[in-house]
Amino acid sequence: MNAPAKLGVYALCLAGAFGLAAGVGSIVGPIGEDETAPAAAESEESGMAGHGDEGEADGGDEGGHAESAEGAEHLPGGLMVSDHGYTFALTTGTLPAGPARPISFRIDGPDGVVTEFDVEHEQELHLIAVRRDLSGYQHVHPVRAADGTWSAPLDLTSGEWKLFADFSTHGEAVTLGTDLSVPGDYQPVALPAPSTTAEVDGYTVTLDGHMDTGVESKLTLSVSRDGVPVTDLEPYLGAYGHLVALRDGDLAYLHVHPEGEPGDGVTPPGPDVSFFATAASAADYRLFFDFEHDGVVRTAEFTIAAEDHP
Repeated sequence: MNAPAKLGVYALCLAGAFGLAAGVGSIVGPIGEDETAPAAAESEESGMAGHGDEGEADGGDEGGHAESAEGAEHLPGGLMVSDHGYTFALTTGTLPAGPARPISFRIDGPDGVVTEFDVEHEQELHLIAVRRDLSGYQHVHPVRAADGTWSAPLDLTSGEWKLFADFSTHGEAVTLGTDLSVPGDYQPVALPAPSTTAEVDGYTVTLDGHMDTGVESKLTLSVSRDGVPVTDLEPYLGAYGHLVALRDGDLAYLHVHPEGEPGDGVTPPGPDVSFFATAASAADYRLFFDFEHDGVVRTAEFTIAAEDHP
């Protein structure tokens, strides 16, 4: 091979190497990149279809972009930090372990910081904090300052936590999710096996029903104490109970709706409290049932396996 030919081959190899490097950089992405894209991609690959909040994706004129947008529209709530033009903005992404750790955040909207919220279930915003292994759970209601900054105390153990902001503004319901790191010795806990009974503070809660994918399923939780049905549950968040369902793995957040409400003339104050939920995919879900009795809110926890609808 003569010298000009050798030089031509060398230049071609250099071009190929630079092209490969550019492709790898595009796949890996910059350090600290928003985790929204990976979550969306993972969810699309799972082939899930939720009945919660629709996702928002950047559009484009290529087929791949169109597919991403279409997939994002069917994501369950809480998988994205930004959705429908709203962003869950934490003041800090890291907090130390301990009780009553102060956390603050804002909801950024298309026109700046959001300061107008609709009241849903007696609150403007519901903040759900859950450890990624689903062993820690809190449902709190932050206080909003005039500038739109929300604040609340959380009891945190070491590990990675997922925070959900569940709210409605100008009639649009949105659920956003973001991550919070709590440094320290983290010992993950295995997900408990599916069970229809949970014990909490002397109360026994039984679960009747199952979840199917893609269709609304009825779940009834019955509360008793010392073997006696509790028939005087107290209203909590406008109902005789509140239920949060999270999918094991990515912690997809399901919207769960209670049946009836206090004072409607047909809904008794226990022992049964019923909800309707739609599973996004066949998987294990962790259920957190909050109920109030004798002036105290307690949480019963269950694992349930959702199956494909026949």
